[in-house]
Amino acid sequence: MYRVWNFLTNYSLLLIFGALIALVWANVNPGSYHHFVEMPLWENAPIGHLHDGHRTLTLHYLINDVLMALFFAIAAKEVWEAVILDNGSLRGKKAATPLIATAGGMLGPIAVYLAMALFIWPDTFNDVKNGWAIPTATDIAFSYLVGRLVFGAGHPAVRFLLLLAIADDAAGLIILAIFYPSAELAPVWLLLSLAAAVAVFVLFNWLPRRMDRGNQDRPNSTWVRQNISFWPYLIAGCISWYGFMRAGIHPALGLLPIVPTIPHADRAFGIFSEAEQYLSDLLNHIEHALKHPVEIILFFFGLMNAGVEFSAISEPTWLVLGGLLIGKPVGILVMGIIGAHVLRFGLPQGMRTIDLLVIGCVAAIGFTVSLFVASVAFPGGPVQDAAKMGALFSFAAAGVSLLAGMMCRVQKQQL
Repeated sequence: MYRVWNFLTNYSLLLIFGALIALVWANVNPGSYHHFVEMPLWENAPIGHLHDGHRTLTLHYLINDVLMALFFAIAAKEVWEAVILDNGSLRGKKAATPLIATAGGMLGPIAVYLAMALFIWPDTFNDVKNGWAIPTATDIAFSYLVGRLVFGAGHPAVRFLLLLAIADDAAGLIILAIFYPSAELAPVWLLLSLAAAVAVFVLFNWLPRRMDRGNQDRPNSTWVRQNISFWPYLIAGCISWYGFMRAGIHPALGLLPIVPTIPHADRAFGIFSEAEQYLSDLLNHIEHALKHPVEIILFFFGLMNAGVEFSAISEPTWLVLGGLLIGKPVGILVMGIIGAHVLRFGLPQGMRTIDLLVIGCVAAIGFTVSLFVASVAFPGGPVQDAAKMGALFSFAAAGVSLLAGMMCRVQKQQL
């Protein structure tokens, strides 16, 4: 449990603190808040928002588009290890039902969001339809914590929830890249990102290992690690980020091609495992080094994005909440049943079918990624503010989860 609280302290509490400051500030003095968020840092900059043929680097762009790339790199690292390693949590038959349930946890919220928009508020459908992906997100840290409170640390549903949340992160990154471009698409610029990834992998990962083949002392790999360290990957990351920006794909995803090129351990213990902190490969070393910077970045992310006036609550707020609180549980339950019983992949031993519904309620905590998607799905204004309020209100899923656990007679299992 210490590892979970430590993770929350590192990556979430400062985020909440920043979000609370933003909420109070925006409702007390909205003018000064929005002036702060859109503060220009560099006119005619090489990066930033493009307007009238020139770019302006604002504080909001610096946080959301530049520095949040480090947060998404950490998320990508967990997904990458879950997929590529022999003992990865998203490999093999054990991951089949969670992956199918994840599909339900994406499709259910989309269906509920769009159906509510079309049939309840048809006059605003065209204004809000682009927010369909906001309720597909799951905040991995808070969902995992609430899952342990509902099921107990030793219940198999907790691991099922973690697999689902990791897969949800992977799907969310894909959705952001494909459906939410930051500018007019220019795919040829992705060749720059690809070239940076290939070059840094070949020169500083594959080639030293190739030269060390048959030599257990691995002198070349050791020299690269001790003398060059992470610098080639930092340079390649900057190049890849620039390629994403010029390609029109959200640049916060710009480090994703570089993460798989970094030398990594041949096993992973899981994001909340105590043993994870003792892995000393370069990929884990970089993650550990980024811990404190990302804490601060998440504080400013909350500060930049959660400043919504309560008067902004409107249709998009209820659409996001409906997608999360109705679409997530129903989608995960239905697709989980299909995966476990129709396709016969089964459920973990000790887990009941009804537990899928409770897992769906827990997974409805969207918060961080939902807030980010809301900021890119809509231009700044009342629709975006209302959608952000829905993402913030998704914390209500914690109370719903505890109630669902009692109604479904969940038997807590401790380690």
